[in-house]
Parts: sequence; C-alpha cells; structure tokens
Amino acid sequence: MSDTSAGPRLLGPADVRQLAAELDLRPTKQRGQNFVIDANTVRRIVRESHVTPADVVVEIGPGLGSLTLALLEVAGRVVAIEVDPKLAERLPATIAEYAPGQADAFEVVLADAMRIEEVPGPPPTALVANLPYNVSVPVLLHMLTLLPSLEKGLVMVQAEVADRLAAKPGSKVYGVPSVKAAWFADVKRAGSIGRNVFWPAPNVDSGLVAWTRREPPATTATRQQVFAVVDAAFAHRRKALRGALRELAGSAEAATAALEHAGVDPMTRGEALPVEAFVKIAEGLMLP
Repeated sequence: MSDTSAGPRLLGPADVRQLAAELDLRPTKQRGQNFVIDANTVRRIVRESHVTPADVVVEIGPGLGSLTLALLEVAGRVVAIEVDPKLAERLPATIAEYAPGQADAFEVVLADAMRIEEVPGPPPTALVANLPYNVSVPVLLHMLTLLPSLEKGLVMVQAEVADRLAAKPGSKVYGVPSVKAAWFADVKRAGSIGRNVFWPAPNVDSGLVAWTRREPPATTATRQQVFAVVDAAFAHRRKALRGALRELAGSAEAATAALEHAGVDPMTRGEALPVEAFVKIAEGLMLP
C-alpha cells in the first residue's frame, strides 16, 4: 500500500527506460524528445525556478514525468501540456504511482503548446519546462502572450538558444528572440546542463533560462506592430535600419522619418537597440 503522505519518488535511468519500454516508445527528433534521467538535474531546475507551494505551474512537454514529479515536491499545482497522446495517457498513472500524495494537485492536458488557447484551473503563476528544442522560442513566446498571469519561469533549451534569449543589445547573438523575450520579461542565463543527463543524449549542449515578468514598455503601438519592426530589423542583419525597414515603412524616406522620430541614427543596425527603441520606431511608423 502506498504512503500518500510521503513526497514524490523521482525517476531514475531504470525507471525512464522501463516506462519507455512499456509504451514501446522510441524518442523522436521530430518532437524534440530527450528525457531527463537524472534526479539531481530536475531538482536543480526546480530549485533555480524558485517555485513555492503558492505557485500554479504550467509545464510544457512533460514526457515521462521526470520534471513533473520534482515540481510536485514543491508546487501547489502542476498542469502539464503534452502533445503525444501515448505520453499524456500514461502520465496520470505515473504520478499516482510515484507521487500518490500529490496526484490531486496534478492535471495533464493533451494539446500542442503552440496552439493551445487556454489552460484549465487557476491561472498559472510559473512556467517550468524542458522545452522541445525545435520549437522552444515560439512556444515560450506563445505562453507568455497567452498567460499574462505568469510571473516567473525557468526553461531548459539548447545552449545557443539560451544565449540568444538572454542576450543584451550589442551582443553577437542578440536578435529577434532576445528582443521579443525582453518585451515580456527580464531574462537571464541560469546555468548549463550536460548531455549525459538525458536519454537519448542529445548532440547539443543545454542551457537554463530564467525570467521574471515585467510590464511591457508603455506605448501607443500594439505588440504586433512592435514585433513587426523587430522582425524586419533582423531579416537582413547586415543592413542598416533605414534599408531594413524600407519595405515595412513603404519607402526609405518613411523609414528614415520613423527612425528620426525615435531618436535612432538611420545607419544603426538592429542588434544595437533595446526593446524600448523598437517601440519608439513602431510609434514613428504609425505617424501620419
């Protein structure tokens, strides 16, 4: 008989492989499936996320439940969004077996995180996930847009993507993900993860990215208008903004006028500007 008062037992390498064998699961690159097999790693992710019993956590791509179980050690509630029907169907039984005392605090949603339109239950306050590497940035931005209740989060992504998300203006890797993430939150690197904690081991290194929600810059432009400027500015990285924004503005002259309104040298490149400057440019493009 299970002790429902005990905390969750975490999955080790043998548990992960046994669950995968039971499901006849062969991890696919298409869905970015690399399962964490190290209990210390998932505990570290949860520790770095600063989740508390007051938090409602949304987890993307729970897989076999390694990180889910570690989250249930501390979170008040965990809602896991899983796109794979086989994994989503198995997860509640895994939670019931390994974390019987926390089973009532868990819910799984069978959905594509890129297309989900609502998350059931109380509004989530934290996002913690080992994101599928092939769609990590669009998934993160979608969740930040969809769930304004999110106050903080920690995601594991490919190391290069982690660098981009946390990059500041002037950095060689500063680009579209950096600016769009900065619209929603203060973002920072929170460490690195080795390849040997996964099964199968990926052929890339992994990084942790932590973020804290902040109010977006005050503006008369919409987020979509600002993001259109960001996309255009980085579509041709070697172009000065006067040229890069010409098509969006309608002419080089209109682009120059918008840049001058924003107090930005038309010969500047996008990688030099913080999100607030893109906001001013978007406002300038809206002028009659």
